[in-house]
Amino acid sequence: MAPKCNLIIDSCCDLPLDMVQVEGVDLLNYNYILDDVTYPDDFFQTTTPKEFYDNMRAGASPTTSQVTMGDLTAAFTRACESGVPTVYLSMSSGISNNFETAHLLADQVKADFPGAELYVVDTQLGCTPEGLLVLEAIRQRSLGLTASEMVRWAEEARYFVNTMFMVDDLDALHRGGRLPKSVAVAGTALNVKPLLNFDVNGSLGMVSVARGRKKGLKQIAAFFEEKRDAQGSNVVLIGNADCRKDADKLADEIAKVDPAAMVIVHDIGMTIGSHVGADMVSCSFWGADRRESLSLADRIARKVKGE
Repeated sequence: MAPKCNLIIDSCCDLPLDMVQVEGVDLLNYNYILDDVTYPDDFFQTTTPKEFYDNMRAGASPTTSQVTMGDLTAAFTRACESGVPTVYLSMSSGISNNFETAHLLADQVKADFPGAELYVVDTQLGCTPEGLLVLEAIRQRSLGLTASEMVRWAEEARYFVNTMFMVDDLDALHRGGRLPKSVAVAGTALNVKPLLNFDVNGSLGMVSVARGRKKGLKQIAAFFEEKRDAQGSNVVLIGNADCRKDADKLADEIAKVDPAAMVIVHDIGMTIGSHVGADMVSCSFWGADRRESLSLADRIARKVKGE
């Protein structure tokens, strides 16, 4: 079946490059800045994970910038000129301004192409969970979803992407403005390994702590066992920031829970890596509707707001 829409994705999905080099899928790069020099987040084509994260271990503090306005405008123009309805799956607005910028620019470009179908979706995810959503979106595209159907699918499917990740400390996330100071201070004071996830609004939050990395990996595996979709997709993404041995250990724990799990271990790219630091491990999978974990008061509030 010929695809009925094209996709635009960004490098924050952190999937293996060969998985996203698909005809009809346009890939945009975030950027990182190190020693006043700007580099593209290029899936480690020009450096290696070890080189990048060893730099951070040695004290480097790279910063990041979203997809440039020029790159966004060029991609949207290509999409409209192609005449093929297109959907951009953007990293979470809860940790980046990229979605708002992209939404504004898409409207501007569409004004020059009356009737063009171009949509921008806030995945409310980043890194490994965004990658899981993108991977399935590519599959759904191949099965014939139209652009408008893809938008509706993505805006519902994002709530069924479950993730948990462990970082060595919270300093990098706090410095980058991705976590409140109070959360970072609490995590550091406890001298533990923080476990985090994305909430239903696409923001980061600390959900648990572990006394050591080994226990942290077991807690992530237990989270997988509790929340996974035992009757559906068995794809599991495990991301690592230059700590492949820990990623492999987590993969072994996942296999104990579900021997049929299709585990994909991948590298955490420079954009997300700049904020989480070396030795982060993440696990994402299809599972329970995360909206169900909201308190009754929050569910009422979302209903009132029409979400």
